[in-house]
Amino acid sequence: MPKHLPDYLKRGIIDTDKTKKVRRILKEKCLNTVCEEARCPNKAECYSKDTATFMIMGDTCTRNCRFCNINTGKPKPLDPDEPLHVAQAVKELGLNYAVITSVTRDDLDDGGAKHFAKTITEIKKLSPKTKIEVLIPDFKGYLKALDIVLEAKPDVLNHNVETISKLYKSVRPQAIYERSLKVLEYAKEKTFTKTGIMVGLGETNEDLIELFKDLREINLDILTIGQYIRPSKNHLEVAKYYTPEEFEELKILAQKEGIKIVISSPLVRSSFKAFEAYKTAENVII
Repeated sequence: MPKHLPDYLKRGIIDTDKTKKVRRILKEKCLNTVCEEARCPNKAECYSKDTATFMIMGDTCTRNCRFCNINTGKPKPLDPDEPLHVAQAVKELGLNYAVITSVTRDDLDDGGAKHFAKTITEIKKLSPKTKIEVLIPDFKGYLKALDIVLEAKPDVLNHNVETISKLYKSVRPQAIYERSLKVLEYAKEKTFTKTGIMVGLGETNEDLIELFKDLREINLDILTIGQYIRPSKNHLEVAKYYTPEEFEELKILAQKEGIKIVISSPLVRSSFKAFEAYKTAENVII
């Protein structure tokens, strides 16, 4: 395991009037964002471009992925007012682009699909010009649940494969690589599709090329690539810190395999430059 975090992965938290406003509104509406919960180093930049990522359905996940720092256990019941509160926050913040993600809720019959759909619908009512990306769990591969989300017409359907196939047992033991690909392939029939991966978990370039080929086979539109950073000593160790130059090489490799839009950099997270990627997709993808 590498001993020290490279300097290019260190970024101070920038506090601005915009970030203060976001925190105030989140507190008033009793909402969570990944930006705040994960202390994302990119949040000031995203907020300045009127983009934010809301995390719905609570802060407790029913899965235990070994890279993730979100609480696991028995979640609380859904808040029926949450979709409206998210929509009100989106309107009050004047967002051009809203990303809606969630913890995984395997305890719910539909995995929370109706809650996602209601949130999309409420945002469209209050902010019809705001573009909406949903970053969803796999719903255990239940396509009827996926249909519920797609029928609400999100602008982008994002589902992260996170890593290469052979690392799933150690990284995502309750997920299935092929199932995640199926979710993206199915969604592609109705909207733009997007996924994100982390590197630094022990994969090789050959492994990544195979992953890129799989993503091209399902006609994926947008790919994000970022560095895995260990949240705590209880999580998976970092096998390698990729340099900025290596991230640029990965971008080129993915594009060579036919993925049109690739955002690759050490601090890239799934929602980073989400609006820019969407606008590019509108222009270059038929």
